[in-house]
Amino acid sequence: MLEIDGLTRRFGAKTAVDAVSLAIPAGQMVGVIGRSGAGKSTLLRMINRLGDPTEGRIRFEGTDVTTLKGRALRDWRMRCAMIFQQFNLVQRLDVLTNVLVGRLNRRPMLSSLLRMFTAEERAMALGALDRFDLAETALQRADTLSGGQQQRVAIARAMLQEPRIILADEPIASLDPRNSRTVMESLRTVNREGITVLVNLHDLATAREYCDRIVALNAGRLVFDGPPEELTAARIAAVVSEAEFAAEAAAAVGATPRPVAIHA
Repeated sequence: MLEIDGLTRRFGAKTAVDAVSLAIPAGQMVGVIGRSGAGKSTLLRMINRLGDPTEGRIRFEGTDVTTLKGRALRDWRMRCAMIFQQFNLVQRLDVLTNVLVGRLNRRPMLSSLLRMFTAEERAMALGALDRFDLAETALQRADTLSGGQQQRVAIARAMLQEPRIILADEPIASLDPRNSRTVMESLRTVNREGITVLVNLHDLATAREYCDRIVALNAGRLVFDGPPEELTAARIAAVVSEAEFAAEAAAAVGATPRPVAIHA
């Protein structure tokens, strides 16, 4: 169980995430939606502790994640893997080495610096690539791959961390529809193996198709939390105030959006 209690993040006078509380059971796939600036990325970065909350707590299986430091914090980031919109691969390195980077936190510092990976670890990396239909790219430079392939390499790298949770921050934002589907299917496959997945998305139709649960943020506040089928056209209009996103969201449920102002 991942528990988020009153999580808040302020940047000066601006509140990016405003007292968000969630309880996420193990093995759930959660889509986090909202327009740009809603606080989605800030929320995921705080869960991974790439950013510290101003207020509130994050707990995982009874451990207070917000207090972790040093080795304990590195261990948490290993168990809570992060996938980014821009892939974060080392473009000049081959695909196999990029995937093996997921093992670095599990290795002694010197062997990590020298990239002295074991035969077992290399087999793990090749197995991960094979799962995502990328085994034949293992010795190619990362910058020779398409965007969709690079994002699947990033997922394979995350799997080598042997995570309990995967956080995916807009993983399909820069991809075409075909590659977007391939990446989302990869995340869903990982989730079906029992790994909890939180994925930030702009596309509500994608969230409805792949996620067990949808969480919506507006101006940093939690404005919806429930199964996809409960996010009706009327609730979409109340959740999302930006006209373009509201139209797209309503189209996903086959209805005409009815904009409703959101009041503090």
